[in-house]
Amino acid sequence: MHPRAKSEPPQTWRERFRALKNIPPLLRMVWDTSPALSASIILLRLIASAIPVAQLWVGKLIIDQIVHPGPGRSVWTYLATEIALVVVGDLIGRGINLCDSLLGDRFTNHVSVRLMEHAGRLDLATFEDPVFYDKMERARRQTSSRLGMLAQLAGMAQQLITLISLSGAVIWFSPWFFLLLVAAIVPSFLGETRFAMLAYSILYRWTPERRELDYLRFLGASNQSAKEVKIFGLQGYLVDRARNLFERFYAENRALAIRRAVSGFALNLLPVGGYYVAYIVIIARTIAGQLTLGDLTFLAGAFARSRQLMESLFSNVNAIAEQALYIKDLFDFFEVKPQVLSQPGAIPAPRPVRSGYEFRNVSFAYAGTDRLVLQDVNLRLDAGEKIALIGENGAGKTTIVKLLARLYDPIAGSILLDGIDLREYDLDDLRKEIGVIFQDYMRFDMLAKENIGVGRIDRVGDQSLLDESARKSLADQVIRVLPKGFDQMLGRRFDGGVELSAGQWQKIALGRAYMRDAQLIILDEPTASLDARAEYEVFQRFAELTQGKMAVLISHRFSTVRMADRILVLDQGRIVEQGSHDELVRHGGQYAELFELQAAGYR
Repeated sequence: MHPRAKSEPPQTWRERFRALKNIPPLLRMVWDTSPALSASIILLRLIASAIPVAQLWVGKLIIDQIVHPGPGRSVWTYLATEIALVVVGDLIGRGINLCDSLLGDRFTNHVSVRLMEHAGRLDLATFEDPVFYDKMERARRQTSSRLGMLAQLAGMAQQLITLISLSGAVIWFSPWFFLLLVAAIVPSFLGETRFAMLAYSILYRWTPERRELDYLRFLGASNQSAKEVKIFGLQGYLVDRARNLFERFYAENRALAIRRAVSGFALNLLPVGGYYVAYIVIIARTIAGQLTLGDLTFLAGAFARSRQLMESLFSNVNAIAEQALYIKDLFDFFEVKPQVLSQPGAIPAPRPVRSGYEFRNVSFAYAGTDRLVLQDVNLRLDAGEKIALIGENGAGKTTIVKLLARLYDPIAGSILLDGIDLREYDLDDLRKEIGVIFQDYMRFDMLAKENIGVGRIDRVGDQSLLDESARKSLADQVIRVLPKGFDQMLGRRFDGGVELSAGQWQKIALGRAYMRDAQLIILDEPTASLDARAEYEVFQRFAELTQGKMAVLISHRFSTVRMADRILVLDQGRIVEQGSHDELVRHGGQYAELFELQAAGYR
């Protein structure tokens, strides 16, 4: 379980009002989503804000005309006017709902796309940071859960205009009544605000646990985990762990909800009392003949409506201030900037590569730890050369590959390509010259042609290139037996999908590396899921296809690394041996020891 504090102070008033600064950029984002829909909503709500006052006034005229008939328009004219106002109000209300719905859908899509675009620009290291994941999780929730806030903001503007009109009538009758109304509502507003701050504090603190709960749900109901869950009897354990998290979260929320309900009831007695004190005075003055019956109706309605609007406005202000804290999470996510990027004036990758890559005193440590994964590494990968990296898990093999692809930058030393630091090259152009398949490759729930085509997404519709890449990786043998060939949906997530074996998936993934006519090909444990015959075929093909190209091979199988021109042995982040297979065996060092251990298993 995640350790966490028992309690945490809620957000302060200063922090809440500071969070309101996120509303203007949110409104700009909404306007950018659809200026036409945004302008329509503003216009419709301006018209709608005047209708309640007009209805109350027409109602007053109807009553006065009935009680004291006189010259002027007839009761029926006023009644027709009121009916027209009701019809127009309903029509405008439906128009507002329609525009709100359409704008909400467009805004959700707009923010979702922006989140995906921004996430795509961030560094790999960012995705390995749990704090970032918490921030991203909260940001993702904003794409739909903040839609209500947009309607609230627009509704507040409409209510404010209506309140100003109605308040004029109340103040004209007695300024003290308006002050009484405000004084009665403020305590309720402050109470609700405090509980809103506590609610946000709970949600913020529970982000890691909510993420863990989502993961437990995934493990408990996923085709990827189903086999091991059943074999190891994990269902009860996962259910109990999820239930424990849920009950703890529910208990804290329940306690807060009960306190909020009791406090809200008590504080709400104040505005109710204030309203009826004013109502009694209005009735008394009407009985005394100081007001007409129409005045009574109008003022009572204006006072009641003003009270409702003020309560709603205070409540909405409170809700907006609360949600502004959540919006902050969204904009905090957008504030995360990548560190690995192209510098101004970056140069294109060399074509062809002439001398190759060189590591000079390179050291590297992952974020959040001081442990060096690589320490003062010096190595060369010459143009046209194939090297193999071997070593125990955690020795730094995959880290070297990630640095070559500039997924990270070293914390010390430099990596050169043709004598120029990698940081001086255009990042996207540099990566176009690298074809890489990692051990933990993705299994995309997409069509077979898309699973291969992602290796060069701009050529995903090029059937001849797909055919050639599948042939090179032996994925053509997999495609051939699929019911729909390249158009077959892979994975079980969508209807009609077909699940592949681990070895078949690996051949599909290898096809991605061959989609590019890259100058550097990297295979990180590419045959871990293949049988001996398939592994032999893959590496025979690999040797043929990398003729004249740079290649980096990571494997624990010594039968495969022998094809390399040079083998580098890593131990605790350092290169301790290098040479050909025969040279390293004769040397009798760590490589020879590991080779003998593996060979002994086949004797």
